[in-house]
Amino acid sequence: MPQGTPIIPELRNQLAVVTGAGSGIGKAIARALAEHGATVQLIGRRQAPLDALRAELVSAGHDAAVHPCDLTRDDEIFALRDSLTTRHARVDVLVHCAGAISLGPIASAPVSDFDIQYRINVRAPYLLTQVLLPLIQKGRGQIVFVNSSVGLRTKEHVGAYAATKHALKAIADTLRMEVNPSGVRVLSVYPGNTATPMQQAIQQQTGQPIAPENLIAPEDVAAVILNALLLPRTAEVTDIHLRPLGKPR
Repeated sequence: MPQGTPIIPELRNQLAVVTGAGSGIGKAIARALAEHGATVQLIGRRQAPLDALRAELVSAGHDAAVHPCDLTRDDEIFALRDSLTTRHARVDVLVHCAGAISLGPIASAPVSDFDIQYRINVRAPYLLTQVLLPLIQKGRGQIVFVNSSVGLRTKEHVGAYAATKHALKAIADTLRMEVNPSGVRVLSVYPGNTATPMQQAIQQQTGQPIAPENLIAPEDVAAVILNALLLPRTAEVTDIHLRPLGKPR
């Protein structure tokens, strides 16, 4: 590239919607998308962390908007759809990062905990994808489901959570077959233990802290997602499985 040639952000003029943008992987991917030129719509239940992230992005010269939304409420998902439809002609990137987890053996874990995880981890991304799909298909957009390593292989005391993540994989795989003909790409990402507030909560609940070197950085997950989104349209990445390099063998 000749000296002085400006670098054009790869996602300029693209609209990206990110759920769970207030913390963890959602926050990291929102930053990465904004840094590469996307106009980012920050979705989350708590307004304060969304406002803080928007202020950070705007101060750095990026474009972002805040949409507080309780994804367990259908009316709020429909209101989000209406707000985006009114302001924007299309959605180029939809990233599902919001999630909930509750541990416990199947023999005794409250079914109410299962219901909450199903509502947030399965039903919310299903419905949000459904209502935004017309906007996504207009621009031959891309959909990312941030899943979990237990969405591929479960273990004890995560039965309810793993069930929701297996269901999310089925939704993504089916959706891919249905929307690929219209030029929409669908990616599932399966991170292992990642340094997020959710992981901190798990450690507090189990009393078994994990060494930092055995955790993936949220920015690492964001980086691989961004690389997949920027891939030329001659190919599609369907599944990415990440694990900490320091994970015990």
